[in-house]
Amino acid sequence: MSQKKEEDEQEEGVEVPYERIHPETLKKMVQEFVTRDGADWGDAGCSLAEKVEEVLEQLKSRRVRVVLDLKSQTANFIPCRQA
Repeated sequence: MSQKKEEDEQEEGVEVPYERIHPETLKKMVQEFVTRDGADWGDAGCSLAEKVEEVLEQLKSRRVRVVLDLKSQTANFIPCRQA
């Protein structure tokens, strides 16, 4: 696959610092994310609150970042690239 085609298929997104999102809104965004169809949580054996807390901890430790997908108008939590 060509580099240009791969770039076209990627999300057109805008990164938003999680600290700039109201805490209650952020919590609802994470809840929607972890309950989304196709979410890779499988039968993790943990509650919704535990899943949300895990994502929030990943945000705080800079392991994931919030990206708003302009095409689908959804928020996604994308792993940060490790240096």
